[in-house]
Amino acid sequence: MMKAYWRGALAAACFGLCLTPSLAADKVTVGVISSLSDAAFYIAADRGYFKDVGIDVEFVTFDSAAKMIAPLATGDLDVGTGASSAGLFNAAARSIDLKIVADRSGMAPGYQFMTLMIRKALVDSGEFKGYADLKGKKIALASPAISPGSGLNEAAKKGGLTFADVEKVYLGYPQQVAALTNGAIDGSMMIEPFATRLVETGVGVRFSSTEDFYPGLQIALVYYGEKFTTTRKELAQRFMVAYVRAMRDYNDVVKDGLFTETQKSKDIVSILAKRLGNTEADIKKSYVYFADPNGKPNVVGLQKDLDFFRANGDVKNPKVKVEDLLDLSFIEAAVKQLGPYVRSEK
Repeated sequence: MMKAYWRGALAAACFGLCLTPSLAADKVTVGVISSLSDAAFYIAADRGYFKDVGIDVEFVTFDSAAKMIAPLATGDLDVGTGASSAGLFNAAARSIDLKIVADRSGMAPGYQFMTLMIRKALVDSGEFKGYADLKGKKIALASPAISPGSGLNEAAKKGGLTFADVEKVYLGYPQQVAALTNGAIDGSMMIEPFATRLVETGVGVRFSSTEDFYPGLQIALVYYGEKFTTTRKELAQRFMVAYVRAMRDYNDVVKDGLFTETQKSKDIVSILAKRLGNTEADIKKSYVYFADPNGKPNVVGLQKDLDFFRANGDVKNPKVKVEDLLDLSFIEAAVKQLGPYVRSEK
């Protein structure tokens, strides 16, 4: 009798579950620039980590992080990505409450993801031999007043120059490839996979990694808009858990600045190739970026960038501090939930 009762109860429970409509996933809009440094977002989407936490992610492509600030401020964009910028600090000065919540990509010893790339013809002719030859050269940046500009400033200083001695040209990375190819610019603070493409076509030369003139450059960050951190805080936390899982997957398949030869690495390379419209071979041979598996940004580097923006006149409010923009509570909670990172190649 008891067995019959429990069988009936279990059947009724299962029937009830089958009749319960599945809850709709929460939509989250994420700004990307469609570069290799968006890897963790694409991994989280394609490996189902966002789905696991009930999120339907929508990627919106921008040509620079600076252009994400306005939609982040209005709530039209939930999550932003990209380089730190004067616009970010100026937004804080206007009480627009955007927050730096995690690392996205950076540099470390042995990494060449971001390089000072010079047109090969200039190197071959001897017109460009060293940092001092940046004087008067047209060097491209993805946008005015962003952290790669801070890096270019350090390169100029190494050649005994000032930032003003270099002629800046502002173009998105795909446009920089075309401009280098047709000779419209002389160089660029270039990222992957564009740099590898330029080297292979004989257009550009990796003159030096940013590690040679700006060690530990914080290339890009993850931002949350105010509405996401306040009215959708629980959702923002779920998003971060998925992001950290993907960031750790990325770390599992990277060694010495390149992708490894494991099956897990091949799977992730395949994801990135499809997302970025490149071949797997192109992604595999591209240099990769450094990313903290616990998502912590380089706060010292952010301060250096803010000092540069101030010196260059891009940030005028003397009261704005890096700490005003940081909210690492989401990343800390995600790491606590997931536990310590242990490298796994399976």
